[in-house]
Amino acid sequence: MAHEHKLEIFRGLLKFKSNTQKIWGVLIFLTLVTIVEVGLGIAKPEALTHSYFLGMKVLNWIFIILTLVKAYYIAWDFMHLRDEKSSLRRAIVWTPIFLVAYLIFILLFEADYIYHVYTDGFVKWNF
Repeated sequence: MAHEHKLEIFRGLLKFKSNTQKIWGVLIFLTLVTIVEVGLGIAKPEALTHSYFLGMKVLNWIFIILTLVKAYYIAWDFMHLRDEKSSLRRAIVWTPIFLVAYLIFILLFEADYIYHVYTDGFVKWNF
């Protein structure tokens, strides 16, 4: 009772003739996203490193979003979640995305706090 997997990506915008072509298409997409991440990590544009959004540098937000996009797409295509029922897809994909995003958010805020404690000096409370 095997069924054919869909040979399209990006919600049908790109359609392929075989599984091999689809794998190459997904590989190219993931490679482009990785190249953007590495390029931003090497260049570190001043506009992104000196501007803040919700207490973190915009560059950090871009890295987090691109990493979540790659993780989602790997699960969507290579784990064949596209062919599953929507409730299973939501349980598998959205739960870890929210948990990982929450963990990264907490870790970066705590790291920023520690950084400011060390740069601004320790504060001694006098009760």
